[in-house]
Amino acid sequence: MSQKRRFYPLFIILLLSLSALFILSLYHSPSLSLSSSLPITHFQNPNPNPKFSLTIKLLTFDRLPSLSRCLRSLSAAHYDTDKVKIHIYIDHFKALDQKEQDNEYLDRKLNETRKILDFVDGFEWRFGEKVMHYRTGNVGLQAQWLEAWWPASDHEFVFVVEDDIEVSPLFYRYIKGLIGYYYYNASNYSPSVYGASLQRPRFVPGKHGNKINVNKETKVFLYQLVGTWGQLLFPKPWKEFRLWYDTRKTKGMKPILDGMVTTGWYKKMGDRIWTPWFIKFIHERGYFNIYTNFLNESALSVSHRDTGVNYGKPAGPDSNLIQESSRENDLFKLEPLRNLKWYDFCFRELVPDRIVTNFNELGPVLRSVQKRNGLVVVSVDQKSKALTRNLLCHFERLVVRNYVFVGPGFDFLLDLARRGHAVVNVDAFFDTLKEYKSSKLRKENIVKALVVKTALEMKYDTWVLDHNMVPVKADFFVDSVKFDSTVDFYVGKRLGLLFARSLGSGIWNDRFVNEIAQSADGGGFGFMAGKLLERKGVKLQRFDEGLEFSVKIDAGNDNGVLLKNDTKVVFWSSDTDSGLIQNKLESLGLWIMDGESNCKAVICHLS
Repeated sequence: MSQKRRFYPLFIILLLSLSALFILSLYHSPSLSLSSSLPITHFQNPNPNPKFSLTIKLLTFDRLPSLSRCLRSLSAAHYDTDKVKIHIYIDHFKALDQKEQDNEYLDRKLNETRKILDFVDGFEWRFGEKVMHYRTGNVGLQAQWLEAWWPASDHEFVFVVEDDIEVSPLFYRYIKGLIGYYYYNASNYSPSVYGASLQRPRFVPGKHGNKINVNKETKVFLYQLVGTWGQLLFPKPWKEFRLWYDTRKTKGMKPILDGMVTTGWYKKMGDRIWTPWFIKFIHERGYFNIYTNFLNESALSVSHRDTGVNYGKPAGPDSNLIQESSRENDLFKLEPLRNLKWYDFCFRELVPDRIVTNFNELGPVLRSVQKRNGLVVVSVDQKSKALTRNLLCHFERLVVRNYVFVGPGFDFLLDLARRGHAVVNVDAFFDTLKEYKSSKLRKENIVKALVVKTALEMKYDTWVLDHNMVPVKADFFVDSVKFDSTVDFYVGKRLGLLFARSLGSGIWNDRFVNEIAQSADGGGFGFMAGKLLERKGVKLQRFDEGLEFSVKIDAGNDNGVLLKNDTKVVFWSSDTDSGLIQNKLESLGLWIMDGESNCKAVICHLS
């Protein structure tokens, strides 16, 4: 009896010890999710569409230690009960010239590759399908990215990591919640958003751009730059990009975008890198990427910047990886899309979707664009898309930002608003003006009259101009300081440009707007307003744009157009052939768009 009493305690102790060792081994196993032992953190909208699926695309080459670290971090993440596939793309080693291909080199490279293949073969992925793709030849980083994915549906997402990336255990829960909130929630969805980067934002590609500066209260914001250190990609924009790339690559085009640091990379490295292509695409489309902003330079995805295509020697982790014990407040809190800040390649804040559709919306939009108490009102119509884009390129070159476009509510006007330009939708605005329904005047001119009235009441000096001109110098829109301060209104004799000083608000009142609405539609807005002002006995001065500071383009000056030192504006009549206008502007160096009617350059000016 005494032997049995001694045996049972020893047996129990041994059994408990073995159980503890087994549990401990499971805890440290790289292929086991720890989600069962931790509370699940929920988002405001945690469940994406039932058809939602996510695949991890891991791109690797010849860095086994990096690959091992990346895979172990991915397998330690919390996928809860979800099935998540992982596709691992292993690039082949580079073939040398025949003279340099000795057996010793080949044996060494083959042995390195076999170690990688053996490691991946033996790595257990318990969360879904594991697929390996071992290439037969070296394709490089660009092909690794571009050929990794073609979405099978609009509900298929990928998270792309290179092998020197390490992810937080919380990364999947975060991107799943992000997809549910910004892709499937209609109130927070925007076709302008192409994905989300989990890396810490560090880089501004536009030369002379602003430093990244986001206040600590901002957890999520939008930025045009793609992230390559843990990038979630949405299916629709990626398909659009791939088709765009195929067209341009096939036709021998290059992703040249002046003013960008990445263009210099491309000129040096060529198609070894893929990001200049995507950046060019994003610039053309006006798309944005979601970024996170956590305290203490931390992120859900960190690059160790190991030796490879981008680094000649190891640079170490770029950020601090967010762990289970992170004290980051509201880590999983996502703000509504309307509350987020949007930044371009210069890290200059943009305000998208400023569309005036009624009188109540007019004041706030004008207030958001005016600079130095000045405002520029620009007409735009369907026929002038290319000319309007060229004008915008010049506005960017000359740092003119105090403008608002006025025109009918067609797709082009709405696209301008989506890209961050303030617009007045004439059709929608006019539909709210019952008192002017019987007017025979073009509704655009009635809406313009109300825009000017509001601007003057807000004490903004105001220019009104048509789309048929290009400013050559920036002082064109501040030249009012040279005008006689006792004169409140100026009208150009040739262009019909209108300048209204804010002191003229007492004259440009509701009664005057009614008089404009009742007048005959006799030409441009500036000419018409000038005639009415003169009839009322208002002190008005007419100036000759051509003699003072402008050059006209027309079919009669076939010998060429020359700019003078004091030329501030190049203009043309509304019936001038658009092809002629473009040719003349090209000869003057004033057509600053590429063949796709997009600005050739990103021009950054410090805010």
